[in-house]
Amino acid sequence: MSEPDLSKEEQILRMVKKVLTDVAKDTYVKPGLRHPLSDNTILGIRECLSLITAREQELAKAAGRESKMRPRFVDEPQSTVVVSLDKLKRSETEPKD
Repeated sequence: MSEPDLSKEEQILRMVKKVLTDVAKDTYVKPGLRHPLSDNTILGIRECLSLITAREQELAKAAGRESKMRPRFVDEPQSTVVVSLDKLKRSETEPKD
């Protein structure tokens, strides 16, 4: 979806989300080291991102768009296959190992 297809609110939410995630990436420290941001600030960033995501989902649903905002690996196949768990269960007559 291109920027012009989004409402002004959706564009703002997308940009704020990008800036907050960039701040989190730029201030990352290795485990055991003191983080430059306070615990309160980190918690605030997390809560903001949660609210932004919830609002983005509401707007997409109201506009009749399917939300496809899921993390994907670069090498992940674009098509998926759903396997029923019922087919994976052993039947009662099958001997158990």
